[in-house]
Amino acid sequence: MEHQDLEKRMHDGRLYRCTDNPWYAEQLARCDAVERYNRLMPSQLAERAAMLAEMFAEVGDDCVIEAPFHANWGGKHLRLGDRVYANFGLTLVDDTEIAVGDDTMIGPNVTIVTGTHPVSPRLRAMQAQYNKPVRIGRRVWIGAGCLIMPGVTIGDGSVIGAGSVVTRDVPAGVVAYGTPCRVARQITEEDDRTYDRGRPVDLA
Repeated sequence: MEHQDLEKRMHDGRLYRCTDNPWYAEQLARCDAVERYNRLMPSQLAERAAMLAEMFAEVGDDCVIEAPFHANWGGKHLRLGDRVYANFGLTLVDDTEIAVGDDTMIGPNVTIVTGTHPVSPRLRAMQAQYNKPVRIGRRVWIGAGCLIMPGVTIGDGSVIGAGSVVTRDVPAGVVAYGTPCRVARQITEEDDRTYDRGRPVDLA
């Protein structure tokens, strides 16, 4: 398969053989960079920021990715807005684009997946794969241990409860959780005034 056609297939949802990888050397180099990032000390803030800018497709201001961090393409297809925070243990299957909006928080041990495989055993024996982008909006909070599956979009401001498996789109401005993840309620003005089951907000 022509390299140009293969690259298009990686990003437009068509099947391709994941063993047909003319960029394998690049992928290994990017995975090596992830390992170097994970060995930096937490106090090496400037070095960490510089490495993120090199590793990712796009990274905004004041982003923090705690180590350890894992990505099978080293963040090549990851786009972060400003002030994105990801806690320890973020794992990305970033075979196509993952986009995360400004001021989004990602809890520990979250996995975001774009690559998947057909159900057919015959096709899987051919190493068939296809990819679907993941888009996470602005000011989203993804709780600890969530799994975000291929093709999912999460709307601005929403909260995904810990341990959820998100298999379908989540609209903006809701609290959603579960396996599979479902909308539980809207986020309202009351959430600006109270937290933790009715405690009053005392921050200016």
